[in-house]
Amino acid sequence: MKKLLLFVALCLSFTAFSQTLSVEEAVMERWTTFYPENLSQLQWVKGTDNYAFAKDNQLKIYNMRGRIVGAITLEQINKHPDLKLESLPRFKFSSSNTAEFSSTGKKYTVDVKSGKVASAGEKGKPMANEEKASNGNTAFTKENNVFVNTPGKVTQVTDHPEGIVAGQAIARYEFGIGKGLFWSPNGERLAFYEKDERNVTEYPLVDMNATPAELNAIRYPMAGSSSEHAACGVYDVRSDKTVYLNVNGGVRDDSYYITNLAWTPDNQSVIAAIVNRDQNVSRVVKFNASTGEVDRVLFTESDDKYIEPEQPVMFIPDGSGDFIWFSERDGFNNIYRYGADGKLRGRTEATFPITELVTFSPKGKFAVVHAHGPNPTETHAYRVDLVTMQMSKITTQAGTHRVMVSGSGKFIIDSWSSVDTPRKIELKSMSGKASRVLLDAADPMADRSVGKTELLTIKAKDGTDLHSRLITPPNMDMNKKYPVVVYVYNGPHVQLVTNSYMAGAPLWMHSLAGDGYIVFTVDGRGSANRGKDFEQAVFRQLGNQEMEDQLAGVNYLKSLRFVDSERMAVHGWSFGGFMTTSLMLRQPGTFKVGVAGGPVIDWTLYEVMYTERYMDTPKQNPEGFEESNLTNYVSNLEGDLLMIHGTIDDVVVMQHNMRFLKACVDEGVQVDFFVYPGHPHNVRGKDRVHLMTKVIDYIKANL
Repeated sequence: MKKLLLFVALCLSFTAFSQTLSVEEAVMERWTTFYPENLSQLQWVKGTDNYAFAKDNQLKIYNMRGRIVGAITLEQINKHPDLKLESLPRFKFSSSNTAEFSSTGKKYTVDVKSGKVASAGEKGKPMANEEKASNGNTAFTKENNVFVNTPGKVTQVTDHPEGIVAGQAIARYEFGIGKGLFWSPNGERLAFYEKDERNVTEYPLVDMNATPAELNAIRYPMAGSSSEHAACGVYDVRSDKTVYLNVNGGVRDDSYYITNLAWTPDNQSVIAAIVNRDQNVSRVVKFNASTGEVDRVLFTESDDKYIEPEQPVMFIPDGSGDFIWFSERDGFNNIYRYGADGKLRGRTEATFPITELVTFSPKGKFAVVHAHGPNPTETHAYRVDLVTMQMSKITTQAGTHRVMVSGSGKFIIDSWSSVDTPRKIELKSMSGKASRVLLDAADPMADRSVGKTELLTIKAKDGTDLHSRLITPPNMDMNKKYPVVVYVYNGPHVQLVTNSYMAGAPLWMHSLAGDGYIVFTVDGRGSANRGKDFEQAVFRQLGNQEMEDQLAGVNYLKSLRFVDSERMAVHGWSFGGFMTTSLMLRQPGTFKVGVAGGPVIDWTLYEVMYTERYMDTPKQNPEGFEESNLTNYVSNLEGDLLMIHGTIDDVVVMQHNMRFLKACVDEGVQVDFFVYPGHPHNVRGKDRVHLMTKVIDYIKANL
């Protein structure tokens, strides 16, 4: 009897272990059940070398020896008469001994030593685009105007009619623009973006949930058409006056972009990168914040294809007035040190892209940055000596690293993962020597049957290295042949293949692999983090080079004995939808099935800022636009193609798919089409389960 029970237990254990992942689990539990363990609220205590993280309703503070030197508990928080919380709130250290948090519309502070909780005033109702200054002033927007909240007073800064929008991101979030309000360091002046969209065509989006359906018109500038007129205002809180930067001799038109705003440390000047509409010249200009007039052009960059500044100047905290600037003018994104007069002092010489400034050391002697190299699939931390501009690598383990630097600049917390490491968090010296492992997360997929994930380097037609990811079924039989799904994006600013947990693959791929499919992805030319030449190879001919590199991936797959080259499918979204449709129509017969979500079909219908950077205007590059227009190739279709779109997509408007479907009708070509009512460019939430089920079921049914 005991042997029988043991046998049953072993069988049950094996069954549980070998269970594959369902599509619903893969979508809905990706960031919970199947996300590697992390340390909640992990942070350095401001200005110190102590660190803190939350566990069991306590935020514990540790010194470098790992000893607890302070704590904030839920019990302490709830001693305040206004607070009866069930779980620990989120804290942020405002000093070495003070943490802040918000609850029920109020702000509170905690004295770490005494544990005393004090009310810090009303939090107030969240305002749109709220931006807080160092001195407590607050700026926000209401509808299309800017307001400033100072103690006891709310001031309306702008009073614009419909069509002029102030205080919000402009240029449709291109050029690294993510907000529209910028406080000076002392909080006494506010710079803000402004855009006049009255000359931009209104584009109709229809809300089908209303009865009757309602029209929501947005301003959407399409390639080659009239675009927004950009401006930048500076409001002085003390004088209650606003001036505008004199960007173009006082003439506001759509011939330029205002990007990468930054304040000088003395609060007297605003620095911005002014980019021409052709996006091949950028002038970094210093403006007088009191008058709005040009102080000086610090330097100019140009490129024969395009230029794309994405980060503002960042001043070195050494009192010199020098600043750093990110540029890929010499092939890879490097750091350039400039003096306040605009003279170049030095530069790093990385042969891979430096992507982010983590922080400066307290006295500005060095900086810590993240960079994609020397292996492009990995992210590492580097120390940059700001005098010699020499770089030294801090992180050593192969993988994707993100670091935080302590108050003294002597230590880092390194959180990293790789294909084989779900997550590891380590305390290290600035030299990279590990002193303590804070977390070594278990694999959350350990009890599921998951196939093998490999990072590969294949060769393009001309010998260029292309990084790829291959996911094979669990318990694969090397003597069998398996169908393949190629997931594609291959567009600007996106890298899909990384040496991180699961190699960066969404879990639906592992669910599909569990059903006996191979899933493959290659980052071809045009995709991110490989340097200027790799990224600019697609200039004026979107789709051409990308298809060639995807076909290199197909040829690699066909060389594998376990691949069924007669049963191959391709799927992608957005630019990946464009690539999916391109491959199905311009390389007919390569794939038996395609599923294209939110695809660009005709680049004349896509937004000015993005399209003109990579394609120029339709007038400047008529051949390129005509060659990439996928309605020209519908008669070539072989196999089954499903097109998907959200009905209120304001990024790739549904007119793309409507034009494509009309061309199919005109040519007598049958395709499948599905819409997601009420969804914008991406389908999120529980409806994403429906989406991925739709995609996978379509591939299985037709492959």
